[in-house]
Amino acid sequence: MNSGDRIRLQLTLQYDGSGFHGWQVQKRERTVQGEIEAAIERLMGSRRPVIGSGRTDAGVHAEGQVAIVDVPPRWSAPELHRALNAVLSREIWVTDVRRVNAGFNPRLHAVARTYTYRLGTAPESRSPFNHGLCWALCEPVDRAVLDQAATELPGDHSFRAFAKAGQPHRGDRCIVHAAAWQPWDPLGVAFTITANRYLHHMVRYLVGTMVDMALGRRPVGDLGRLLAGTDPKLVTSSPAPSQGLFLTRVEYPDEVLDPTSTRPAGATRGDTTAHEDLP
Repeated sequence: MNSGDRIRLQLTLQYDGSGFHGWQVQKRERTVQGEIEAAIERLMGSRRPVIGSGRTDAGVHAEGQVAIVDVPPRWSAPELHRALNAVLSREIWVTDVRRVNAGFNPRLHAVARTYTYRLGTAPESRSPFNHGLCWALCEPVDRAVLDQAATELPGDHSFRAFAKAGQPHRGDRCIVHAAAWQPWDPLGVAFTITANRYLHHMVRYLVGTMVDMALGRRPVGDLGRLLAGTDPKLVTSSPAPSQGLFLTRVEYPDEVLDPTSTRPAGATRGDTTAHEDLP
């Protein structure tokens, strides 16, 4: 199918990752990408690749995952929006469909991604209606320690200590634009972070380490020392469980989304091929 026979549509997605083995298609596992591609095949009669902004790991959720699919021009964005929500399982919801530049790539053109991690400190977080969408710790934490730790994250840092696996060709430096803990009433608190890129499981290692500090299980200064990399024997805490993590937003320059733009399809300065699966 040449460019005259198709248009590129951007999908904005929400999903409960509990029942999926992550985003990326796998032969023997149920995945979000696989479900969406199967739904599109059902609607159009042929398999069409769906490209996401990155791979969320098993159990990770999304409130703002971005993906694209090329479809025949007879399909309008509103028509595909209605049709997908009619055939997809209840775990996946398409919040928006719009036409974009034929060269737009949701992974390569991203300039920032935002994640939120929900920490349940109240007993009610263990409810069957809540525990799959948060880390049901069910213990009080020192909020002042969490707040102080978050202030150390913005800026350009090496996050080598907070990565399950590295990408030597990409390096280990990430630019964090914002990081903060906020109330998640009435169940606990939530950590939100925005950065240009992430390393594998980076957010979960950060949360696990900060929570241990806030529980008095490790010194308050450990986060700064891990970022500085001055003590090779110092290691992070175990990563926080996957079910508390949400991909909430992916940001792009306006010009790469504009369907009338003639901008080349190359990657921008926000190229984020290193990610946390997405984490």
